[in-house]
Amino acid sequence: MSIHPTAIIDPTASIHETAQIGPYCIIGKNAKIGAHTVLRRHVIIGENTTIGAYNDIYQFASIGENPQDLKYDGEETFLEVGDHNRIREACTIHRGTAQDQGLTKIGSHNLLMVNVHIAHDCIVGDHNVLANNVGVAGHAHIGDYVIIGGQSGVHQFCRIDDYSMIGGASLIVKDVAAFVTVSGNPAKAHGINKEGMRRKGWPADTIKAIDEAYRVVFRSGLLRNEALEQLSVLVEKEPKVQLLIDSINNSQRGLVR
Repeated sequence: MSIHPTAIIDPTASIHETAQIGPYCIIGKNAKIGAHTVLRRHVIIGENTTIGAYNDIYQFASIGENPQDLKYDGEETFLEVGDHNRIREACTIHRGTAQDQGLTKIGSHNLLMVNVHIAHDCIVGDHNVLANNVGVAGHAHIGDYVIIGGQSGVHQFCRIDDYSMIGGASLIVKDVAAFVTVSGNPAKAHGINKEGMRRKGWPADTIKAIDEAYRVVFRSGLLRNEALEQLSVLVEKEPKVQLLIDSINNSQRGLVR
């Protein structure tokens, strides 16, 4: 274990023997730091915050501080961060609130660029990239393999589903369906993220089927149930279409179109 002498660590905190705690870091009560995680310097880890293994957290990040919710009254709430995340300078992630599940949760293999804010009660999956100055409001859900461009804002309670992409400086006030590329203020849908699919090595037939499903939902003019009926046929040919079906069924705010 490598702990710089200037670090301040609560006696109830648990730090793995392979973790590295740099100069002037502060670790709060009941916090847990996993194997091979690095807190570079001037990092604050709040109370009841669990950081997994192989995370790299840069200076001036504040992880697990009290939520910015006026209803918060000191209740015991939590933050969980998975493994292999890179959290760059000045990022802020807040614990949950009692009005939700009391938990903010970040998955694994995410990149949070400079000055990203993730608010209370958000759930973030795996393999996501949030570029500089992205703000995610409370109770939002972000899936897996999502890219959010710099300066973008996500409204509270929105869902950003798997493999979607949000252009820079966008305002998200509705849910973003799986695979869809959106941008603008307010954001509008512009097709599917074909280039991202190609980079992942997806077959041309898979991309074609997802594009066809997108057109059924966003360009055909069909009513919701009519579109779902057509998607139920397409999913037989391409199982990934189920993610788009799930986006429709799980949306509470309506989809960005």
